[in-house]
Amino acid sequence: MAVDAKAVKELREKTGAGMLDCKKALEEANGDLTKAAEILREKGLAAAANKAGRVATEGVVESYIHAGGRIGVLVEINCETDFVAKTDQFKEFARDIAMHIAAVSPKYVRREEVPADEIEKEKEILKAQALNEGKPEKIVEKMVEGRIGKYYEEICLLDQQFVKDPDKTVATLLNEKISTIGENISIRRFVRYELGEGLEKKVDNFVEEVMAQVKQ
Repeated sequence: MAVDAKAVKELREKTGAGMLDCKKALEEANGDLTKAAEILREKGLAAAANKAGRVATEGVVESYIHAGGRIGVLVEINCETDFVAKTDQFKEFARDIAMHIAAVSPKYVRREEVPADEIEKEKEILKAQALNEGKPEKIVEKMVEGRIGKYYEEICLLDQQFVKDPDKTVATLLNEKISTIGENISIRRFVRYELGEGLEKKVDNFVEEVMAQVKQ
C-alpha cells in the first residue's frame, strides 16, 4: 500500500529509526503506526535509535584496496569503547562498509550532508524530465519528491542497498550492528580513490569487478 509521508515522519519521530525502515514497517503494517512501531522494535531498529545520542569516539579507520590497487577506500567508523573497536564483529562490519563504498561509490554518508543547491538543481532537472514526459503539472511536484528519494539512494551511503544483501540498506545493517553489539556506532566519513579519476583515459568498469569479488 502507499504510505503517507506524514505517517513516516511521525513514526521516525516516535522511534528514531531511519526513514526507509519506517516506510517499510508502515507498508508491512498496512499503515498502522502502533503495529509499525512494534515491527521496528522486533527488528531491533527502534532500540538502536535509542543509542544514537551516545558519544562514540573510539573505532577504526578501515581500508579496502581493490585487486591491482586501482580503487582505494578509507572509512572512519566510530563506536563507544576501544573494547568493541577491537572485536571481530566490529572489524568485519568496517571491512564490509569499505568494500561497499568501493563497489557502489556513494558521494555522502547521509542525506543531511548533501548541499541544498545540489538537491535544488536535481529537482529542476527532474521537473523538466517529468514535464517533457507529458505529465500533468499538478502531479509533477509529487513525482519530483519521489524521484528525489531515489536520488538520495544513489548518492548517500546509508540509503543504498547493501552490496552483500540488497534486501537491506546500509542504514538497516548499521542499526542491526548497534542492536547486537550494544553500543552506538557511527559511520563518520570516508574517502574513495579510483586510479586515473578525472583524467581522460580508457574507462574500466571497476564497480563490476568489485561486485564480482563481493559475490565470491
